[in-house]
Amino acid sequence: MRVVDSYGWIEYFIDGPLAKKYAPYIEGADTDNTITPTVVVYEVYKRLKRDKSEQTALEAYAQLTRTKIIPLDHDTALGAADVSLATGLAMADAIVYSTGKSHSAEIITSDSHLKGLEGVRFID
Repeated sequence: MRVVDSYGWIEYFIDGPLAKKYAPYIEGADTDNTITPTVVVYEVYKRLKRDKSEQTALEAYAQLTRTKIIPLDHDTALGAADVSLATGLAMADAIVYSTGKSHSAEIITSDSHLKGLEGVRFID
């Protein structure tokens, strides 16, 4: 199981320099291999709508819904708070990391805040 962090989804949909490296993770994402924390849905939709277009944001959302969306519940919120306190991660990063850990999922990202953490595959 894996989590593609917001960074990867955005990079793919803006056709950024790392888009080709994220393509296999995005194009092959489904409920059998990828989970998506709800905060990723928020971040991806907001950023793409602001920086590209509503159409691009909706296309990304359609791809995201092919994955298993994991809502933020109280257990995950508490786990994310503990992760944030231990690592200094900001709220969204801590939620993504904690969600991945609680589902034994590898986190795929290029977010430097997550680089070097256990269970993170850093794309550069």
